[in-house]
Amino acid sequence: MGELVPSLPPTAAPESLAELRQRFKTGKQALIDHFRNGRPTAAAAAGLLRALAKHVDASLQTLWERGYMPAGASLLAVGGYGRAELFPYSDVDVLLLLPDGVETHQNGAIKTAIESFITACWDIGLEIGSSVRTLGECRQEAAGDVTIQTALLEARWIAGDRPLVGQLEQLLAQDMDASAFLRAKTLEMSQRHTKYDDTPYSLEPNCKESPGGLRDLQVLIWIARAAGLGHTWKSLAERGLITAFESRQLQHNEGLLKLIRARLHCVAGRREDRLVFDQQTAVAESFGYQSRTGQRASEVLMRRYYWAAKAVTQLNQILLLNLEEQVNGSQQELMRPIDTHFLDRAGMLEVASDDLYQREPHAILRTFLVYQQTRGIKGLSARTLRALYNARQLMDSAFRRDPANRATFMQILRQPEGQTHAMRLMNQTSVLGRYLWVFRGIVGQMQHDLFHVYTVDQHILMVLRNVRRFFIPEHAHEYSFCSQLASQWAKPELLYIAALFHDVAKGRGGDHSDLGAVEAKRFCRDHELDKTDTDLVVFLVQQHLTLSRVAQKEDLSDPDVIARFTQKMIDARHLTGLYLLTVADIRGTSPKVWNAWKGKLLEDLYRVSLRALGGAQPDLAADIEARKQEARQALALHSMLPGTEVPLWQTLEVSYFARHEAGDLAWHARSLWRHVQSPVPVVQARPSPIGEGLQVLVYSPDAQDLFARICGYFDGAGFNILDAKVHTTRTGYALDTFQVLSPDLGLHHRDLVSLVETKLTHALLTAGPLPEPRRGRLSRRVKSFPYTPRITLRPDERAQHWLLTISTSDRAGLLYAIARVLARHGINLQLAKISTLGERVEDTFLVDGAALQHNKAQLQIESELLDAVALQK
Repeated sequence: MGELVPSLPPTAAPESLAELRQRFKTGKQALIDHFRNGRPTAAAAAGLLRALAKHVDASLQTLWERGYMPAGASLLAVGGYGRAELFPYSDVDVLLLLPDGVETHQNGAIKTAIESFITACWDIGLEIGSSVRTLGECRQEAAGDVTIQTALLEARWIAGDRPLVGQLEQLLAQDMDASAFLRAKTLEMSQRHTKYDDTPYSLEPNCKESPGGLRDLQVLIWIARAAGLGHTWKSLAERGLITAFESRQLQHNEGLLKLIRARLHCVAGRREDRLVFDQQTAVAESFGYQSRTGQRASEVLMRRYYWAAKAVTQLNQILLLNLEEQVNGSQQELMRPIDTHFLDRAGMLEVASDDLYQREPHAILRTFLVYQQTRGIKGLSARTLRALYNARQLMDSAFRRDPANRATFMQILRQPEGQTHAMRLMNQTSVLGRYLWVFRGIVGQMQHDLFHVYTVDQHILMVLRNVRRFFIPEHAHEYSFCSQLASQWAKPELLYIAALFHDVAKGRGGDHSDLGAVEAKRFCRDHELDKTDTDLVVFLVQQHLTLSRVAQKEDLSDPDVIARFTQKMIDARHLTGLYLLTVADIRGTSPKVWNAWKGKLLEDLYRVSLRALGGAQPDLAADIEARKQEARQALALHSMLPGTEVPLWQTLEVSYFARHEAGDLAWHARSLWRHVQSPVPVVQARPSPIGEGLQVLVYSPDAQDLFARICGYFDGAGFNILDAKVHTTRTGYALDTFQVLSPDLGLHHRDLVSLVETKLTHALLTAGPLPEPRRGRLSRRVKSFPYTPRITLRPDERAQHWLLTISTSDRAGLLYAIARVLARHGINLQLAKISTLGERVEDTFLVDGAALQHNKAQLQIESELLDAVALQK
């Protein structure tokens, strides 16, 4: 092109940078305000994106001219801006393109002009991302970096030399390897999906990057453009890569996602692509949605988003497989027939004809049965996905009532393997919700209980997966006891049905367990299960919260608690089924909810209840004697002399022996036999026998605020208390045992044990008033969806103690704040069960005290507890 020469100054007097800045700012704000105040439609969002891009174009062109930029250079928009779409607060990416042979560092005038141009962009409020390259450098960079190659693929001329841009396009087209580009973008998409949890149903999705987001649609256009197949949905439809209907669906869902993203930018006032809890309600209200009883405005918005993301995921699969075939060539030689309806196409299940489902609707459900039964099939082909997508309207009430379809669905559940993958595929292709109409009602439904981290449908499928794993030998190391029970369980499909229906009535109002049981009973009747099996499924759905509630909230050493629980269990089969479903359910709510201590509580309740159901009458005296004998044997194994346990045991009541296992009895006796009359606190710690956290023993002369001081130490040190057993000896000593999870201090367990023993002893010896509880930072989720604290205080069945139950949002210092109130009123604590459910806690305390005998004092205690657990404003 020859050497660049700076252009001559324009003849008209240019505006000052201050004037340009004001014009740019005012114009941009006017466009945003017009959009914000208008109807929330996809057309309005598309108009805003185009208008913002044009507004930036005009400002850059003005600066290009006033910057005396070289006549042979060009200014290009790249990235999203290159598509002539600009979200309100998105980056403005530009390329300053120079002809080959120009070295900016050797030409001071050109270097100065470029620097002045970029500085002026920032001065007027254009936060640009800029790069300066020659033609050769663009070519070299694109060859080594698919991200740069992608950005240049959508490069658009803004100002300067147009022929230079044409040369760049020709060079990039010559160098493009469509097959390599497709492979790179597919791998890139897979990595991105993994980063965003491989689901479009994240509770805080990124509407640009998450699976089913805008990026998935952009990838398709990039691949099609690189292969010369078109760059719009209409052009892809004209080439037969998608149908006219699919093209309309892509346009519709892309428009909705762009609308949501644009509204999100406007609400946040910055670049924000995540629909975080903090913004969901404001974005929903900008759509005109209003919260009403039983449903938040944000839930309406998010459900609309999830349905769009789900459709994008389905259509992305279809089109991506078609693009692969176009780019890499047909694989007809790898086709083999499975039966008259289906083919194995290179490991993908393909329909034998496009109109299969129209001719034979029964084949819709058979697709997933064949998928389960055929070795080597790893997914559904584009042709099959398309056929299913276009057959959704066939799955009506008559389809659901058809005996042949009902029989096929039961076959799917009764197969020896593949239920999890089949059900997930059925949900992804909308078949599950069309066949189980009640399931359709919870697809994409959020759960704002600070407990579940998945939408209801994804949680149900996660629970189904967990139940299924109990029956797979390869997963026995994860769920050893559950796998042992499952190996003796007949008819696994009954547990799968219970998993599918246990939460299916969420969001309707009323008790979802009872409503779900009604739906489960209807399903069993329609699918011809006998009465025995139907009754079992209905029981599991109706009682699916019972075992968890009793294990985590009640005193399992109380025979009356066990008696009441086992009365509901009917027999050992019902108990075992409920145990398996409960473990699967809790593990399917959130990675943070399950822990080894919770697992032990469930297993303990299962085992003691199983003995009771087997006819073993509760005999507390015999059980205690057996525990004592086992503890004596454990002491002997530690070379302790006979009678070591006597000094401690003779000071303790029956309730102590009933609430502790033999191993704990032996540990306590070994630790305290020389300190029974110690005037100073004794603190002992060890790695927890359950394999997680620490077990801490505190033995000290009793004091009204002792429990609060212990909790204060654990709170300040960052420990999470899972369980506390509190006892007072006949001689006036407190013997308290805590299960705690340690903070991540990077310490070896021996160092951690020593630290706890030293620091906690020091804390108990320190006199003075109890310090104020610390107010830790609340999570965004707790702030966005505050849980109304609930406190109940009622006498137990024998009217000797009181049960205090507190449900509230979790935060640092919570248990200590509760303990301070109890200490202030002289309330004695006998037992504490600390249950953390994600970001919600449900704590149960067995207490007594003179103040509880007076109604006025009770009200005062409850009022102070509510103040103590209230969220910080």
